[in-house]
Amino acid sequence: MRIYFKKSILIVGFTSLLFILFVVLISKSEDDGTTKAEKLLSREISLQQINSGQNLQNFKDLWQSYSYNVSYDFLAGFPVQKQKYLAIGLSSVKRKRGNYVLETLKSIFEKSTDEELQEMVVVVHLADFDKAWNMKVAMDISTKFARRILSGHLLIIHAPQEHYPPLEGLKRNFNDAENRVTFRSKQNVDYAFLLNFCANLSSYYLMIEDDVKCSKSFFTIIKKSIASRKGTYWVTLEFSKLGYIGKLYHSSDLPRLAQFLLLFYQEMPCDWLLGHFQNLLAQKDVIRFKPSLFQHTGYYSSFLGTANLLKDDDFEEDPFDIPDNPPATIFTDINTFESYYPKKAYSNMDEYFWGKSPSAGNYFTIIFNRPVVLNKLHIHTGTDERKGDALQFGDVELGSQLGKSRNRLECSSYNKIGSFVDGRFQKDDIYKSYDSPVSCVKIVITKSQSKWLIIQNISIWTKQLLK
Repeated sequence: MRIYFKKSILIVGFTSLLFILFVVLISKSEDDGTTKAEKLLSREISLQQINSGQNLQNFKDLWQSYSYNVSYDFLAGFPVQKQKYLAIGLSSVKRKRGNYVLETLKSIFEKSTDEELQEMVVVVHLADFDKAWNMKVAMDISTKFARRILSGHLLIIHAPQEHYPPLEGLKRNFNDAENRVTFRSKQNVDYAFLLNFCANLSSYYLMIEDDVKCSKSFFTIIKKSIASRKGTYWVTLEFSKLGYIGKLYHSSDLPRLAQFLLLFYQEMPCDWLLGHFQNLLAQKDVIRFKPSLFQHTGYYSSFLGTANLLKDDDFEEDPFDIPDNPPATIFTDINTFESYYPKKAYSNMDEYFWGKSPSAGNYFTIIFNRPVVLNKLHIHTGTDERKGDALQFGDVELGSQLGKSRNRLECSSYNKIGSFVDGRFQKDDIYKSYDSPVSCVKIVITKSQSKWLIIQNISIWTKQLLK
C-alpha cells in the first residue's frame, strides 16, 4: 500500500518561519532541563543551520526525495477503517543483545480493558534494514497477538530503505563517533516515517519505545489528563520523564513533526529535537503528569548492545484512583507570588499555587466548564519543605446557579460542606448528600494568616464517566 504526504504550497514560508522561531528559541534563558554545555552546543548547531545557505534546498530535497511518495509495507494487519481516539506508535530495530518488543506489546494489551482497546490502535514500525529480521519479528508478533491483529488493534509496518536520506558521512556533532551519528540520525527518520503513517489514524498519538512496561489502565488516565487540559493550549503532554517514552501529541501535529525530524535528522538525538519542536510551537513549559505511566525495562541498548539502566522513579504500575479534575477556570483574589499561578494547584503535575499572606474573606474558586456531580474532593495545602504555608483556617463551599458577576462567571448560591483540618480537606461520597450538579468549588479564607499559602493540589472525582 502506498501512502502520500500532502504537498504544501507554503514550503518557503514555513521554512523561513521555522528558522526565525529557532533564533527566538535559542535566545531564551529559561531552564529547560538541559545542561549549560548542551545548551551551548544546541545554540551552535542552530546558528549553523540558520546561517547555512543550503537550508532551503536541503528541505526541498528532503520533501521531494523522502517525504513525498513514501510507501509502507504492511507486514501484518490492515488499515484502520474508523479513526480511533489514540494511536500508540513504537519503532524497533535489531539489537545486538535482547529483544523486548513482544513484552512491550504484551504489557500494552494486558494493562488495557476491552473497552479501552476499542478506542486505540498500536502501530509497530519494524525499521531494520535486515528484511529477514523484520519478517521473523513480524511472524513472532503475529503468532502471539493474532487476535489483536484480526480485531484491528495492532498494525506492523515497514518503510523501505530506499526512502531514507543519506546515513553515511554526516555531521559529527557533539563529538559523537560516526557510528553513533548514523544510529541516531536513522532513528530520527524511523520516527518521522512512523509519525507520518499514524497522522490520520486517531485524534491523539502516543509515542513509546520498544522496551517499556505500562501502568494499569494507562489509556483512561491519559484520557482524563487530556480532558483536564481542555480549553488550554498544549503541544506535548508527557507521561514519562525518560527519552521518547510516553510523549503525547495531537495527531494533527504529526505531519509537521515528521517534517521537522527529517529536516534536522542529522543534527541531534530525537529527544532533543522534540524539545525544540515543542518550543517552536509556543509551548514554553514541560507539561509532565505524575505518576509516570511507562517504565523503561530494556537492559541492553539498541545501540551497540551497551547496558542502559535508566529508570523512571515516578512510575507506578498500578496508579490508584487518579482524579478526574474536569475542565475548569480558576480565580483567586489572593496575591499570587511570581509564576505560581492558581491553575497549578489544579493538576497532578509537580507544581502548586503560592500566594502571599491571605486575609479573611479571600477566596480561591474553581468554575467548571460544565456542571458535574461530585464524588470526592481532596485538597492538600503546604508542602513537606514549607509546612507553615498550609491553610490554617478555611471552608469549602459548593456553588450552583452560574451567572455573570463583575464581568465574569460566578455562582450566586453556595453551600458549605466542611472546613480544613491541619491544612487538608478531604470529603468522599459527596453525591450522597449533595446530588445536584455543581458549577463551582470555592475555598474561603475564614481567618487572616501571616504565613503565605501553598495549595499543592486539588483533586476532584466525579460520578459521570468520561464519554
